[in-house]
Amino acid sequence: MDKQEFQPFIPANKVLPELTVTSIIIGALLAIIFGGANAYLGLKVGMTVSASIPAAVISMGIIRKILRRDSILENNMVQTIGSAGESLAAGAIFTLPALFMWAQEGVGSAPTLVEIGLIALCGGLLGVLLMIPLRSALIVKEHGVLTYPEGQACAEVLVAGEEGGAKAATVFTGLGVAALYKFIADGLKLFPSEVDYSITPYKGAGIGMDVLPALAGVGYICGVKVSSYLFAGGTLAWLVIMPLIALFGSDLTIYPATVPISQVFAEGGTWALWSNYVKYIGAGAVATGGILSLIKTLPMMIRAFRDAIGGYGKNGAGTLRTEQDLSMRVVLCGVVLIALAMWLIPAIPLNFFSALVVILFGFFFATVSSRMVGLIGSSNNPVSGMAIATLLVSTILLKVTGTTGTPGMVAAITIGALICIIAAIAGDTSQDLKTGFLVGATPKRQQIGEMIGCVVSALTVGGILYLLNSAWGYGSAELPAAQASLMKMVVEGVMSGNLPWTLVFVGVFIAIVVEVLGVPVMPFAIGLYLPIHLSTPIMAGGLVRLFLEKRKVKSEKDREDAIQSGVLYTSGLIAGEGIVGILLAVLAVVKLGDGRTLADVVNISGAVNLGNIGGLVFFALLLGTILWTCLRAGKKKQ
Repeated sequence: MDKQEFQPFIPANKVLPELTVTSIIIGALLAIIFGGANAYLGLKVGMTVSASIPAAVISMGIIRKILRRDSILENNMVQTIGSAGESLAAGAIFTLPALFMWAQEGVGSAPTLVEIGLIALCGGLLGVLLMIPLRSALIVKEHGVLTYPEGQACAEVLVAGEEGGAKAATVFTGLGVAALYKFIADGLKLFPSEVDYSITPYKGAGIGMDVLPALAGVGYICGVKVSSYLFAGGTLAWLVIMPLIALFGSDLTIYPATVPISQVFAEGGTWALWSNYVKYIGAGAVATGGILSLIKTLPMMIRAFRDAIGGYGKNGAGTLRTEQDLSMRVVLCGVVLIALAMWLIPAIPLNFFSALVVILFGFFFATVSSRMVGLIGSSNNPVSGMAIATLLVSTILLKVTGTTGTPGMVAAITIGALICIIAAIAGDTSQDLKTGFLVGATPKRQQIGEMIGCVVSALTVGGILYLLNSAWGYGSAELPAAQASLMKMVVEGVMSGNLPWTLVFVGVFIAIVVEVLGVPVMPFAIGLYLPIHLSTPIMAGGLVRLFLEKRKVKSEKDREDAIQSGVLYTSGLIAGEGIVGILLAVLAVVKLGDGRTLADVVNISGAVNLGNIGGLVFFALLLGTILWTCLRAGKKKQ
């Protein structure tokens, strides 16, 4: 479907309240709340929850029900501002805790609140600015090619809330089912949300899945083709590479492990093999996939920049409201000013060379991230993989140019933090702009909204990081900070010269082979980098959609109605899990007088626990609700 054929929900010639005082205040509050909740969640389990859909649902509840205001574009602006908090927090928590951990070890000092705030602000604003010129190429010209599953789901939630009726009922039924499911799994802990099996006869191999609604929803919205690429990458990692490592490398000691592979496997099982070795292979594949994707999309990007330079000045009269972006002058001046700030402000530990590295890598990974979330969504966007690739190169460059020791390591983590935040915010911005494209928002106002969200989040993320570090300490059992620990080891490994480059280059050449075979590299590389436990439920959701696409029906209209009903329902699944995920993160922070948290109070796993079998049964029932919803919709239309 090209741009001329597509008509948004709110036509371009209709003007509704959008960037209002109400939307800014509510969006800013949600940015702080989601940023704090996701900071804890990411440090605890290594993943964050996309806040776009929860913010949209909360916005509808406040603006439509309480304030009695009626503007879908105002609701969309709230989720645009609010989701920036989660994305900026994700970039910060995957990297900056490494500085706290070094301080605990007596290497350097912990970053100040001003330093954290400035790093977060520079990274956030760059993420928005570097994505703006890509909007036309990725959001408009590739509409129908890049699905942006969470952006599409968020638009469905907003439209369903606006239209009411059967569509709204379908979305909110999915929301309720997922909310209940998520609370039973991760709140009551009646069954584990992650099912995991080691295949004992096939040493080193493992299989499993995160039996969660959002992943099934992402798989359904993406479809079986993209899902299969992800699953293929996970299969190669967990059923081929890891058994080979266990078979041939039992007596070898490879950094970051400090003991032989056989001992690593004996003590930590398949997860230890993945975290110590396969993640480096995956990082090499993701970096190569990003480079190949950039090379292939370079002509389109050049055209997009050329069109932007030629057309941004016409954003006044004569330009449709839904085509207006911030001017190219604003984008270029903003990037230059931020680059100068990173170089000249003493609180940011970068020199001219490292600031230039941030701009170059930032442009690259903003492009990669914006395209990647179009395939798999923001929640599964491996920004930490991009940060690892950045750290590998930037630490080498710093070492070669003479910036070594503690200053070099701090500069490397700072670069990694900036790139991680840029990638996260660029992905979030593209997802939000996709939602805006579908509902008929004004891109320029959304881009301003994203910047507002970044400013608010940057002012608060430092306090959140200090609060969590004071409560438990990074690297503790309560806050493992797995991603930041990995970043710390990468930098130390390069500086000390013992990084496993062979593993990285294995990933590089796997990506090249995949490209030669004609398979899309990026989704395959992401599947290789992420645990197979994420790609398995995504594949399950894709198979449900494949069944609906291939089954015999009386007419194609019946098939389309059934599939569209599934999109609405799975959009609700993504929303429901996101909302309860935020709630559970808040419950895990609130402590009672006896030292327990509210999350501990609702946890009943000690009394009742259905185990892995229970998790699989509940997930099968969840898939059954998707299928039942679609088939029922098809019958009603007949």
